[in-house]
Amino acid sequence: MCARQVVWLTAAACFFPGYTRAQSAALDELPDAPQATAQQTAPANPPNPNPPVSQQAQQSSGPSQTAQNPGETKEQQKERAQRELEAQEKQRMLGVVPMFNVTSNHDSAPLTPKQKFQLFFKGATDWYQFAITGIDGEISMLGNEYPSYGEGVKGFAKYWGAAYADTVDGNFWGNAVLPSWWHEDPRYYRMGHGPFLKRMGYSAVTTVWCRRDSGKWGPNYANVAGNFIGGSISNLYYPADQRGVGLTLGRGASVTYEGIVGAELAEFWPDIAQHFMKKHQEKMARQAAQHAGTPTTRTDMQPEGTKTPPPETKPQNPQ
Repeated sequence: MCARQVVWLTAAACFFPGYTRAQSAALDELPDAPQATAQQTAPANPPNPNPPVSQQAQQSSGPSQTAQNPGETKEQQKERAQRELEAQEKQRMLGVVPMFNVTSNHDSAPLTPKQKFQLFFKGATDWYQFAITGIDGEISMLGNEYPSYGEGVKGFAKYWGAAYADTVDGNFWGNAVLPSWWHEDPRYYRMGHGPFLKRMGYSAVTTVWCRRDSGKWGPNYANVAGNFIGGSISNLYYPADQRGVGLTLGRGASVTYEGIVGAELAEFWPDIAQHFMKKHQEKMARQAAQHAGTPTTRTDMQPEGTKTPPPETKPQNPQ
């Protein structure tokens, strides 16, 4: 097992104690065919075509919203999806780790097959992927994980290539090919609100339950199948003693489990960043208030090394 997988699994262990309870709570949050509800219950009064901004925010915050706005043509929907995708491709955690496939907008337009491949290609060719897989390969080589790969530049190239191929294989099938074929959305939709356990369970379940291009939610066949397809392809470049059905299933399950950790991180990272930003702002405010409340004395204004003369005393008159 590579070093990066160990890091992922260790981080996942932090969430595991509450996973079972949270998973059952999250199932209540998963949406189911919102269009049917709207069709079955017709409003008594016609809807307002220009609802207030607060009402629009409430309508777009729920995870069961449809992906197409009323009166929007296919071409307009495609253009809106492209604008949203370009904005998502600028998202990074700590300005480093790409989070291109994460969105908080539950009213996002569905991606076309071309846009799904664009999203995959953007992530696969990002500098971070080359850097992290290079570090991963270097650690594996130092640990002599696959002795047949050898050492030196040639050995490092094999380790690096295997680590990069592991990432690209699964994403190619799980985020591009199969989602285009089965009309699934490869992005992660943040809940962004609610109790901690409910959000944790929701993000974990999205590994096997996803939003579709129609706006409904259902089984995430593409993600799970893509992980195991990637594990099968790895038999082509791993050493002979690292191949076989058991190892293939183990790699597929490991990547799926890592996906749970990635979803948890995508869900809670904005909250973590906001928490530390708030703490920093409070600290700066306290320092500013402390500085404003400190009186400036003449001693503070004297140059360094200058002694302050003693206060003058007036002679007392004898009685």
